[in-house]
Amino acid sequence: MSFFTSDQFAAVHKNNLNSLAKLSNTTFEGIQKLTELNLQAAKTAMAEGQGMLQAVSANKDLGDVLSVQGSVPQHAADKAIEYARHVCEIATQAQSDLARAVEEQYELQQRNVQAFVDAFVKNAPAGSEAISATLQATLDSATQSYRAAQALSQQLTGLASASFNAAPGAATHR
Repeated sequence: MSFFTSDQFAAVHKNNLNSLAKLSNTTFEGIQKLTELNLQAAKTAMAEGQGMLQAVSANKDLGDVLSVQGSVPQHAADKAIEYARHVCEIATQAQSDLARAVEEQYELQQRNVQAFVDAFVKNAPAGSEAISATLQATLDSATQSYRAAQALSQQLTGLASASFNAAPGAATHR
């Protein structure tokens, strides 16, 4: 007795490949955004460094040189915070996209497993009610565990984002 046809297996396989492609594309998009951010940060740092050198070399007075250099630490701290914020935004977006893709895949797999359990229960021989009930209880328990883990993950992500957003204000006021 077979519960799934070869067409059903082919559809599941095709869906898994599509999900893998989606996850890969999302990951590469995040990497591309981080690379672009790093290149822009390096380009900006180089231009600002050259501007600083020109400002220092243009000043003949030691006081002017020291005042130009005195603004560097705060400016660097502000830039670092802004850079970290951009990294956090990119990571948060990538995590959100990946979580959405995983959720879609999970929902599909859960429907497939439920269809299997339903087909098993429908075609089960007499006397196998206990096995059928155990299969359904196991599926329900796995679904509840997944939902709890998903809720915890969302709470931790929100907490991390809130902590990060609060930290720059504290860092710049020291």
